[in-house]
Amino acid sequence: MTKLSDKGRGIRDMFDKIAPRYDLLNRVLSLGVDRRWRRFAVRQLAVPKDGMVLDIATGTGDVALEVGLQTDPSVKIVGSDFTQGMLVLGRDKIDASPYRDRIVLVNAPCEAMPHPDGIFDGITIAFGIRNVVDRQKGLGEMIRVLKPGGRAVILEFATPRNRFFRAVYYFYFLRVLPWLGGLLSQRSAYQYLPDSVLEFPDRETFKGMMEQAGFVDVRVHDLTGGIAAVHVGTRAV
Repeated sequence: MTKLSDKGRGIRDMFDKIAPRYDLLNRVLSLGVDRRWRRFAVRQLAVPKDGMVLDIATGTGDVALEVGLQTDPSVKIVGSDFTQGMLVLGRDKIDASPYRDRIVLVNAPCEAMPHPDGIFDGITIAFGIRNVVDRQKGLGEMIRVLKPGGRAVILEFATPRNRFFRAVYYFYFLRVLPWLGGLLSQRSAYQYLPDSVLEFPDRETFKGMMEQAGFVDVRVHDLTGGIAAVHVGTRAV
């Protein structure tokens, strides 16, 4: 695997530490709505029979498994993550699923993926792009490995547009979430989460980054009042 920056190693080590309780915390802290977000994101793909999908920052494999559920049995799925601890847990979940023969896991960062050019019909990444240290390079890698006409679907936290809802969201995100995370896992990791979300570019800026990387027909779908957003872009034919 390519050499990570100090920041990249810090993020990887943090996720290694919280991996055993990652799925539980996702369900508790999002009140279970994260599953609905993932289902919506995967529905934005357009994968033909015998196609291939890459799920970047696959973690414990939730999105890769959802891709397996929603696509034809002939579709192959590659789950990629730079955190070994997440992949170990993901392998157990995948082995216990009906999609175990369709999903392979790879240990690699988004900025340096070990895949040939133009091999995937679709790419997904859920709650991972904000952890990519060099996001522009990561987006460029997505373009590189997508086939012409292939679609990338990026699910990420966002800031609600409504001022009242935004105030409630900030209270939960900045005060309640780190406290709950500290009770169940590692407080510093769940302090990092709101910090990283607040640092993430707004919708229009990130859309511009995708277009700069080479994506066309870039669209943004707000979910649950703008708590999360799905960014969809296509590699030009």
